[in-house]
Amino acid sequence: MKANPRTPHALDRRLPAEQRVLTLHQLRDHGVSAASVAARCRPGGPWQQLLPQVYLLHPGRPSSQERLQAALLYAGRDPHAHGPRGGGREAMVTGLAALALHRFSCVPPLPGLPRIDVLVPHQRRLRDAGEVSIHRAGTLPRPQEVTGLPCAPVPRALADAVADLDDTETVRRLLTEAVRGGHCDAAAVLHELAGAGLLERPQVAAAVGALRRADRTMAEQRLYAMVRGQQLPDPVWNVELRLPGGPPLGPVDAYWPEHAVALAIDPRTGPPPGVPYAYGTPYGTPYGAATDDGVDDVYADPFGDDAHPDEGGENRAPAADFGDDEVWSRCVRQRERLEALGITLLHVTPAKLRDAVEQQAAVVRTALVAAADQLPAAYVVVLPH
Repeated sequence: MKANPRTPHALDRRLPAEQRVLTLHQLRDHGVSAASVAARCRPGGPWQQLLPQVYLLHPGRPSSQERLQAALLYAGRDPHAHGPRGGGREAMVTGLAALALHRFSCVPPLPGLPRIDVLVPHQRRLRDAGEVSIHRAGTLPRPQEVTGLPCAPVPRALADAVADLDDTETVRRLLTEAVRGGHCDAAAVLHELAGAGLLERPQVAAAVGALRRADRTMAEQRLYAMVRGQQLPDPVWNVELRLPGGPPLGPVDAYWPEHAVALAIDPRTGPPPGVPYAYGTPYGTPYGAATDDGVDDVYADPFGDDAHPDEGGENRAPAADFGDDEVWSRCVRQRERLEALGITLLHVTPAKLRDAVEQQAAVVRTALVAAADQLPAAYVVVLPH
């Protein structure tokens, strides 16, 4: 007698190993009734229920991939979805599980994680269940596919992980590895932490200094690599400029004395949540040079005539959120002093050094070439910093 292709036994034979996690709805689509599902999930049966209405079609311990698939199916994700779909049905792995998929060395491997965090739209009516913990977002980030699964970007996954941690050392290791591992920069991390209201927590506040230092170190290393890899002239590194017998003009990360061009890594950590641009200008664009493609333009002076904040601060990001107003004021004053002496000062962000190194090298090269057409700069003393 020929087997019925729509029986549970036939389904076991027909489905590949990587498709052995299904919802009750999917099983019904395969012709398996709810009663048959319940019968096969009895103690000692060939199937098992992992989460409400989510089943594993084999006995024994589920693999890490099956645990993640089950968590996403429970959260309502379409198993065939790729990218945001809308309709409140999107879901992605976040928290420590996502960081494990992103290969963070300070996070236990997936089999050692007792919980899987899943990020869903805020309108999803869904509770924690089993080993699945639900996180909600008003606007979901675009997921990144890792091992075939949708994962929250590292900054968002960090925020969801840190929200449940109270150990300062663990938080510090997570935040600094995000930068040292090249996953993102400090600005992106702080943006997410601020948006989640986590920066005031003691364990997070105590780790922010280490995060900034790691970001600075990585930016310096990338700057050195940019000069070597893009075959720029060798500058003098990490120096302080002074007028002879006069006051200091401030430190710079690189200086080309023959061209009177200086470069400094932007010390700001980034815009506050919800403010992707500072003072109407793309954040992180170097000042003092422009490219022909229109992608990078000169960095507008945020304290110039067109953007100077009024006394009420209506044009300025809130100081409590931004935290960089005074830092950038010092940068502007330094740039103005140097320009008055005929020295061009470029600013570059850590993010640009990571993501647009060729573009930044072109900006520096343009400034070096343009120096030949400038009046000679004033003599300045160059000291180690």
